[in-house]
Amino acid sequence: MNPVYPSPSEPCPCGRHNARRQPLPFSACCGPLLADRTAHPAPSAEALMRSRYTAFVRGNVAYLQASWHPSTRPAELTLEPGVKWLGLEVRQHRVLDTDHAEVEFVARSRIGGQGQRLHERSRFVREAGQWYYVDGDLL
Repeated sequence: MNPVYPSPSEPCPCGRHNARRQPLPFSACCGPLLADRTAHPAPSAEALMRSRYTAFVRGNVAYLQASWHPSTRPAELTLEPGVKWLGLEVRQHRVLDTDHAEVEFVARSRIGGQGQRLHERSRFVREAGQWYYVDGDLL
């Protein structure tokens, strides 16, 4: 399945806003990261987490696998069909040191008419200038 992205001027699915509380366009938010992770590395663990949410929304399995640390990455990743992602709330971004961070978030979705909430504290590590998702604890 090929990922589907919003037009560059549409609001980014991750919900990030500028200082005036206006939604950031996809082209100024997660778009560059998803287009070329090597040329546009995530500047923080939070930015990587937001881009991973956008990848889930748009069905970009390749990006999800590439941004998952090799020590915990599953051999295969299949997204659940029929999930409609409804929104992301980042509750906390905690920098532990230069190369380690945690992000607590709530992602809302709907599956077959049933509302779902994923509340997780995720762990991230930076290696060779790239942030990676390592794992997380459901809250």
